[in-house]
Amino acid sequence: MSGAQRTGDGRGGPGRVLSGLAVAVGCVLFLGGFIWGAVLYQPYTVPTDSMAPTIAQGSRVLAERIDGDEVRRGDVVVFKDKAWGDQPMVKRVVGVGGDRVQCCDTQGRLMVDGQPIEEPYLPDGPASPTGFSATVPKGKLFLLGDHRNDSLDSRKHLTDSTRGAVARDAVSARVDAIAWPMGSLGMLEKPTGFTDLPGGISEPGPLRPLTIAVVAGAVLIFCGAAYGPIARVAARRGTSRRTPEAVSG
Repeated sequence: MSGAQRTGDGRGGPGRVLSGLAVAVGCVLFLGGFIWGAVLYQPYTVPTDSMAPTIAQGSRVLAERIDGDEVRRGDVVVFKDKAWGDQPMVKRVVGVGGDRVQCCDTQGRLMVDGQPIEEPYLPDGPASPTGFSATVPKGKLFLLGDHRNDSLDSRKHLTDSTRGAVARDAVSARVDAIAWPMGSLGMLEKPTGFTDLPGGISEPGPLRPLTIAVVAGAVLIFCGAAYGPIARVAARRGTSRRTPEAVSG
């Protein structure tokens, strides 16, 4: 069989080389992105509606494994603290060590060190149905649920020795995205209300580029694997069209 024939039936030539390369690169992207994502992220099911409407009860979220020192105001974190029941919980960080956290100002907004914080993720109404004021101890975090009318959070622990705060090292992960239900699928928005405070807000995690790598890898694998059968079908069709011409000649 000639080189031209081998190229035509999909078993040789530059097309076959490129398809093989596409499959190889696709495997690296797909498996690498998937494995790296499994190392960096942990899934977690939110058992209550304390973070509604941002995260509904029963939602499955993806949380990036982080060190407590990486936590910034506005982050939605997974943590566990004995004083809070020693079970994994999900809340939003609104204050860090040294902050004076108060509620509410005349417009019903949360205040951190005297600065009003815009919180567009909250339902309509004041930032808290009850007023409170607390200074966060060094190395601690002040945590609130987004469903302020139905969240057991730092406000409920203000009389504790910790003054409602949780140690940074109690945090195990930061929620980056909602994976289930499908209607809520997507990345969590970074809250801009805390941007002007010292330390700013956290940078987006690597979940988006990892997802792009996995999807791109899957596409390359599919396209590369499909090249051979498509090329063979095209070659057979070309041969069948030429055969009548050859007979008539």
